Amino acid sequence: MAFPIFDGHVIGLISYNLSIRTPNSKEKNGVSTAADDVNSDIIPSASMLKQLAIGVETTKIVKSMKDLMILARDNSPVKERSGLSLYAMKSFVVGEKEDKFAAEFGRDEKVMSFIHLIMDPEGHLSRRKSRSRMDKAPKVTKFSKEVHGAPPESFVPELAEAMGSIKTLKKMALFWSRVVMELRRLWCEGKHIPGIPTDEIPNLNSCLLHQQLQVINCCISRKQRRAIATASLDSVLKQANNIAELSHPPTDLLPESPHVYARISSGKFVLRLGADKQLENTTLLDTGEPVYTPVMQEWPLLTEDIIKETEEFVLRTGSVGAGCSQLLSDMQAFKAANPGSILEDFVRWHSPPDWTETNDESKQVTGGDISPSRGHLSTRMQKEGNLWRELWQTAKPIPAIRQAPLYYEDLSVEGILNGLENISPSSLFEQLFVSLLSSGCAIAEARVSSNEFLYKVFKECKDYIVLICQSKNWVEKANDICQVYETMAVMALDPERVIKIMNAQPDQTHTKEDPNKLRKTPSKNQKDNPTAAQSSTMFSKKPAKPIFC
Repeated sequence: MAFPIFDGHVIGLISYNLSIRTPNSKEKNGVSTAADDVNSDIIPSASMLKQLAIGVETTKIVKSMKDLMILARDNSPVKERSGLSLYAMKSFVVGEKEDKFAAEFGRDEKVMSFIHLIMDPEGHLSRRKSRSRMDKAPKVTKFSKEVHGAPPESFVPELAEAMGSIKTLKKMALFWSRVVMELRRLWCEGKHIPGIPTDEIPNLNSCLLHQQLQVINCCISRKQRRAIATASLDSVLKQANNIAELSHPPTDLLPESPHVYARISSGKFVLRLGADKQLENTTLLDTGEPVYTPVMQEWPLLTEDIIKETEEFVLRTGSVGAGCSQLLSDMQAFKAANPGSILEDFVRWHSPPDWTETNDESKQVTGGDISPSRGHLSTRMQKEGNLWRELWQTAKPIPAIRQAPLYYEDLSVEGILNGLENISPSSLFEQLFVSLLSSGCAIAEARVSSNEFLYKVFKECKDYIVLICQSKNWVEKANDICQVYETMAVMALDPERVIKIMNAQPDQTHTKEDPNKLRKTPSKNQKDNPTAAQSSTMFSKKPAKPIFC
């Protein structure tokens, strides 16, 4: 496996020459509030990333964000590095209500501005427009996938920026409480979460928080589709009732409505229920009626944690999972949409490889129409005791909208929202950290990708971050990640100045010297651990803090 070679002297050179702070810069609670905040509209500032990193470090012993509201004081996370006291831990049993924190939250104008920014779809989109260069850069890679973050310019990175701008753990917890409350409101009102795809299955390459928000939006879209399907079914039933009420219904009315009625082998017309659209050039084998694809129940939405739980359940119990229920549901929906159908008709549509048709020469043309094609099922389908045959015999013609749900959207979303209310602070901050990191790196990469020389140095930084984030103990190296990110942000904000600095010191760069002379010889432990070796190379001499520290 190849590991990126990180030139610590080049990065140190950049950091040193940019270490002079601006006169107007000030530090509040150990976090700079000058140039980094000014440029935060271009790229997330390193101070936000540091706040999230400190949040991860200081909340490891806290079980939930609700508990954090009780424990946290009005101190900056920078001053809370030492952890929470035993006295604070004892306050768990006091039973103090969290409601007063939610009431106080509404009076905080700064935190409310974050809520309005994130929850207002127009404001959210308008902010993304300022970073549209990222979509046009051909060299921008899928950084969020590599570090298991969230897609750049989506909801989670925006949330991470807002959270990283808050200076106390107490207000971080209060802010999160309000975010969850707004998510619940959007769900109840049937409105999609801004910055999240409205109808995509969870992206397992993203962080769990992004996956869960995708589930919420998907469930909203599914409920909307179910409402449409219900209205369509009611319309068909109403039309059928109107025809049935006629004392002498016209004989030519039924054949002219094949999407409503189907003729079965006995010659009677039976109502189609839950039909979606006609399948081209396909007819039922016994009746010759056109085949209609049914409206089916959709598959359960699975996030990475649910998939893991399902796999453990299957291994522990030997259950076949939800596949059997889904197949039975599809059969019932198909029977309802295609009266007079047989198992062979269902297999032709649902599993074409299990059906072999006869040659086209055997098809007979009668009155300009092609007669139903014949063929045979596969060997596995013809075996006695085949599961498909058993399910087909028990399946009743029931449209999907009238079946027992295979996936309860309300229960699923309620479980997600309850889980977000009680999420572990360190888990939340970790996901926000990598999401903000990936978003900032993607923005920075788009800005430096046009300069081949600068992009080469930038890519070394990015490869180093990816390598660290893919390790199990990346949280322990969060400070190193923040330091490298600062350098990448400087490259994006002032590339000309960085290039000038590097060109002014040719003897100290790897372009004029043997690269091996610029690195310390790694120790035996470092040779065994490539990640540690690279970290040692880069941070063997601690550089001065950059201007955006």
